[in-house]
Amino acid sequence: MSYAVEIPQFLTATLGFAVYLLGAELNARVAVLRQFNIPEPVTGGLLASLVVLALYLVFGLELSFELQTRDFLLVLFFAGIGLNARIADLISGGKPLFLLLILTLTTIAAQNVIGAVGATIFGYPAQAGVLFGSAALIGGHGTAIAWAPAVGDATGLDGATELGVAVATLGLVLAALVGGPIARLLIEGRNLSPERPDEELIVGLPDQAGKSKSQIDHLTIMRVLLYLNIAIIFGYMLNEVILAAGLKLPLFVPCLIMGIVIANLRTALFPSAPPVSQTPSLALISEFALGAFLAMSLMSLQLWTIAELGLAIAVIMTAQTLFTVVFVIWALFPIMGSNYRAAVLAAGFGGFALGATPTAIANMTAVTKRYGPSPIAFIVLPLVSAFFVDIANAIVIQTIVNF
Repeated sequence: MSYAVEIPQFLTATLGFAVYLLGAELNARVAVLRQFNIPEPVTGGLLASLVVLALYLVFGLELSFELQTRDFLLVLFFAGIGLNARIADLISGGKPLFLLLILTLTTIAAQNVIGAVGATIFGYPAQAGVLFGSAALIGGHGTAIAWAPAVGDATGLDGATELGVAVATLGLVLAALVGGPIARLLIEGRNLSPERPDEELIVGLPDQAGKSKSQIDHLTIMRVLLYLNIAIIFGYMLNEVILAAGLKLPLFVPCLIMGIVIANLRTALFPSAPPVSQTPSLALISEFALGAFLAMSLMSLQLWTIAELGLAIAVIMTAQTLFTVVFVIWALFPIMGSNYRAAVLAAGFGGFALGATPTAIANMTAVTKRYGPSPIAFIVLPLVSAFFVDIANAIVIQTIVNF
């Protein structure tokens, strides 16, 4: 017998901060975690999720967490990504963005082929392959939950939602673990270095002390928080306009858009104003928001849902992970230029393809804190994942389910 216990949002946030700090402490003490660029919140979050699993297995406690604070932190983070986007970077990122979109569409197709083959082998309907494929992996928990009822109705599959959630959960774990090692292999194996090493990091501060050129004090922090709040306010307004037009996007997308607009208008209208974009203060706040979000996301995983699916999920997810690693190293990296930015994008894409955009950004943050900045990578990948993927994924999933 299991007992459901819900953790309120204030306590959830408090535990998230503690888990984040635990991960930082473990990374500082365990060299292999640093060498393979495992993000600090991933270390702490996965350890916490194992504790939650142990409580379920030993005492029957089924912990769930109120995650409103976590969701706000995601909005805050993407507003910061928007504030960091300079028009020149957006223009220079046009070609990489297009190439990354094509690679993402290819990955969606491949994931669903692998999912369909695996589903058939283990006695599931072929259409259920989308729940072993792009609906749960590139799509993540939200897309899996949204499409699982349609898969269940079309195939008569019981437990479609549980299947999709389990695959998305395991995908998130794998996504957090593969990106850093991929980047280490590519960067150190090919002796790559940043194209513009003197730039500030987009997210986080460099691991080496003293590398940041700009000052962090109470004024720079307050200035960044002001503009983040302004971006979010206008993002909410834009979201209402988008909803009125009959479209539905995650809230962080309009906040990212308004961050881009506000940052570039501010630069154009007030060129001599104290900087906000690409400053250590914004990078620090962005890292806090992303890290706390990811720590809460991982510690709230219900890992026992994975064990209930046994061999099928183990085999199919192994195949999906192997495909992702091979594709990223042998296709994405050379197509994106075989340079340092391509290696950073490879780390991010490994996280994005198997998990979610925040995991991808966390992977890239861990890499750039160690090896150096790559601003365009932090603009290109969120634009692809925020604007294009959900639409393309929905079309592919709908076609497969109705086939």
